[in-house]
Amino acid sequence: MTAILSNTQLRDLGSTPRKLTAGLPPATVLLSFAVVLVVILWSLVPGLFTSLSPVTGDTASKLAAPSAAHWFGTDYLGRDQYARVVHGTASSVTSALVAVLIGLVIGSIIGLASGFRGGWVDAVLGRFVDVLLAIPGFLLAVVIVSSLGFQTINAAIATGVSAVAVFARLMRAEVMRVRGATYVEASYLQGGNRLHALLGHVLPNAYRSVLVLAVLQFGTSILIIASLAFLGYGDPPPASDWGLLVASGKTYVTAPWLVYAPALVIVITVLSVNRISRWLRNAK
Repeated sequence: MTAILSNTQLRDLGSTPRKLTAGLPPATVLLSFAVVLVVILWSLVPGLFTSLSPVTGDTASKLAAPSAAHWFGTDYLGRDQYARVVHGTASSVTSALVAVLIGLVIGSIIGLASGFRGGWVDAVLGRFVDVLLAIPGFLLAVVIVSSLGFQTINAAIATGVSAVAVFARLMRAEVMRVRGATYVEASYLQGGNRLHALLGHVLPNAYRSVLVLAVLQFGTSILIIASLAFLGYGDPPPASDWGLLVASGKTYVTAPWLVYAPALVIVITVLSVNRISRWLRNAK
């Protein structure tokens, strides 16, 4: 559940890619893309997938088991659980995207400056990244969201800040690998300045592994934000964030579908994103 990657994972992300056989991606990758597409459509146009309200329900059919009328059953107020999961996707996915963008932009800037400039800049930024890496990502997110306030967008900001060190570390490693390449040295000999070398040669050849990490971090962010919502650090009811749905259903032992349905959606989505990330790493 932590946003910190091990040295082995970072090395794999930055390693020389393996060649893939020509043709279509594996079936598991296609299935993962299909899952992610459905989740995106849920977040953009939930009305296409359910006409039921996620807020109002029929108390006469409360805690109803999954059926043809209610695919994921109903909760203690008779609200359709499938409708709540679908409508809660927008908040969960948007928050994860915000978290990834924060980590990607800030972490990449720190990694670029640290790896390209070197010297005292690398020393200062390196110690800052070490401090962030020393703090468990989930714990740091809890501290930040507690300071900002209990809202899903604040949970997204907290998750993004906790991921800055991961992006910075990988970007620094990629920049240090690229900056000594022959074509970078040749750009200096042809009269190019440091900014031209950075933007024209170093960055285009260093960002690929970082983008793969961004896809992987998207799945991790979904998991962390759901965990924060489960602990009560997200939007309060009647919001239907995935983590909040799990937390709301855990007290109803006789209605396990209230936990299983949103939990399975979280697990399947995160696993699909991770599978796509591994495929992109090998294909880059």
